[in-house]
Amino acid sequence: MKRIMLIFVVSITVFYCLILLVKNINWNRNHSVGEVVDTFNGVKIYYNGGVSNSEGRNLTEDGYNIGVKYQCVEFVKRYYYEYLHHRMPDTYGNAIDYYDTTLKDSMYNTKRNLIQFSNPSKAKPKENDIIIFDKTIFNRYGHVAIVSKVEDSLIEIIQQNPGPFACSREKIKLRKQNNFWIIDNKRILGRLSK
Repeated sequence: MKRIMLIFVVSITVFYCLILLVKNINWNRNHSVGEVVDTFNGVKIYYNGGVSNSEGRNLTEDGYNIGVKYQCVEFVKRYYYEYLHHRMPDTYGNAIDYYDTTLKDSMYNTKRNLIQFSNPSKAKPKENDIIIFDKTIFNRYGHVAIVSKVEDSLIEIIQQNPGPFACSREKIKLRKQNNFWIIDNKRILGRLSK
């Protein structure tokens, strides 16, 4: 029984280490870490390589924390800082931390100095909203992106660090049902808006 338990623990440890290794390697040799892959409203989207890759912290000249270079949060905060001239009171946190589960639809999120909307919401998404994705079994930090386009039946998001082979832009179905707007992706917790 001890031997079986030891084999199990070693197997789980090796599997976990392999996942960590895979998430830090740039598998896509068509791009290099730090390469500009897209822009939105003049704000650059950089390629990150492996989703867990870290290139150090991005700070403004006066010390405002933008985030860990080329991660999804860094793009969202840099976009809000550069394009919308918005500073968040709480400058730290992972993507999942941007959604405050204690707030109801259309309430003020003090940590981000933005209005928080749930999914579904009575308010239709708008361009420049921050979309917050829930964590997954392989990504405990969640994900954030910016709404780059809104139509009646879809939204387009723009994102940094979606994965080494994923596109910086993605379209997601949008529908209205019983006076609520639903972004058709079960991982989307909600959004933040200025």
